[in-house]
Amino acid sequence: MGITELNPASSPESNAVRRLQSTRLQNNVGQAIQRLDQWALNPWRKLSLLSLSGLIGFLIGSAITSVAGVLGQMDPVAALLVVLGAELTIRRRRSSEPSLKLLQQLLDLGRIGFLYGLFLEGFKLI
Repeated sequence: MGITELNPASSPESNAVRRLQSTRLQNNVGQAIQRLDQWALNPWRKLSLLSLSGLIGFLIGSAITSVAGVLGQMDPVAALLVVLGAELTIRRRRSSEPSLKLLQQLLDLGRIGFLYGLFLEGFKLI
């Protein structure tokens, strides 16, 4: 007469793999890298994307050092975040698929621009 418990192991749904509903947003986000690759087949477009990635990385690198320099007490935390970000992009490069070549190049040039911005700000202090 009490409430009977549902045994999840005996449920037929427990063995079935549930797939998420495929929405238009999910499909568009999933195909964005392929569209970017297709768009960047033109060498000038690819060069502009790569240069923008390097310049944006440089901007972020110089902005982080400026903010960390003004706050003073955040220097160790900012240094930790910078090292973690650089290491994560390097590890991403080692484990990446060969089909993501353009994305990998964008990430590498962003990292190079970021580190160049950090070094340039560091040399301003000397």
